[in-house]
Amino acid sequence: MVQKFYRIANGVFSSGITSFIWHTAGCIGALPDYIRINTGRMLGRIILRCDSRHRRIAFKNLLSAYGDAMSDAEILSLCRKVFENLGLVFMEVCWSLTKDQPALFRHFRIEGRHHMREAHKKGKGVLVLTAHFGNWELLTVIGALLGYPFRIVYRPMDFSPLENVVIRLRTRFGGDMIPKKKGFRKILNSLGRNELVGLLMDQNVACREGVFIPFFNMPACTNKGLALLALKTGAPVIPLFLRRDENGYTAEIWPEIPLTRTGDKIKDIEINTEAYTRAIEEIVRQYPDQWFGWLHRRWNTRPFCELPLQKPSDH
Repeated sequence: MVQKFYRIANGVFSSGITSFIWHTAGCIGALPDYIRINTGRMLGRIILRCDSRHRRIAFKNLLSAYGDAMSDAEILSLCRKVFENLGLVFMEVCWSLTKDQPALFRHFRIEGRHHMREAHKKGKGVLVLTAHFGNWELLTVIGALLGYPFRIVYRPMDFSPLENVVIRLRTRFGGDMIPKKKGFRKILNSLGRNELVGLLMDQNVACREGVFIPFFNMPACTNKGLALLALKTGAPVIPLFLRRDENGYTAEIWPEIPLTRTGDKIKDIEINTEAYTRAIEEIVRQYPDQWFGWLHRRWNTRPFCELPLQKPSDH
């Protein structure tokens, strides 16, 4: 009885916080455009100043990637823009809650729609390669605009009210979520129904989960799951990135990345994962300020390096 009461009370409590967050975000999103945009940038600068840990991570990553091409002042300026992008992402998500479907969709454009159409015609589902780029939280809008069922693989949050808000945000136009943990079977089922499955492939993983691939000329442990799925199912891999521009948002859909099969599974995983990583690096190099990954310890997992064998002593 006590446990049942606790579950009910916890559900009511969680629902109340979820509702509060949702409505508060909607109020923030209703601010006039110029106030909302300037507030987003200011919020990013506040985070930059107050969050010393992620400021150090971002500056170190940018220095490693651009130290030979940019001065410290230029890197600091880019670092500030990266944090401003984070603030804008939050304000844009709040803004999106104030719009119905037709009003929201007017702010989005799609380039390369035919690449997705041709991939979908194959009937094997589509593996959508994407990243924490631009405003990735609005990617499911693109799924709705394309008119195909769209699933996104994600890591559930620890705070259940915020988790409820995120799920509600990402599924309100017909998309769906697949929890990363034990999600392999669900992904296969979605592909079997000829659906789109989005995977964000730009974060560091443990050695057992990935392979080391050059990213900005540095070895980065990269999730091998997308390559495994493509090799197992034959589903085409299509890069899709949602970038912010002066008129709203543009979804860039790139041509299918050809699948390499050599007969050597380990080699195939490495070759294909490298091709997927190159696509992410290409879009980040074009718009480095719109990649959230600079705040992430992308190169944290290091390759195992054996100590050199010592020659036997003559004595």
